[in-house]
Amino acid sequence: MSKTVSKSEFKPRALEFLRQVEQSGEPLIITDRGRPVAKIEPYSDGDETLERLRGLVLKYDDPLEPVGAEEWELSE
Repeated sequence: MSKTVSKSEFKPRALEFLRQVEQSGEPLIITDRGRPVAKIEPYSDGDETLERLRGLVLKYDDPLEPVGAEEWELSE
């Protein structure tokens, strides 16, 4: 669950909140009058996302051909 702080609370304690996000890895939502306006989360260069997805994509020679039952089960 993301922590939520108001803009007025965030402004004087910005460095403290940034350190919390860095250490905990949890995002921080900044609000203005109760409405979310910004989200601060740890930086990710995207490589780890690509690594998790690698090998999950199936290649079909004819994408319009029906998929067999054994291939269908692979997607679960």
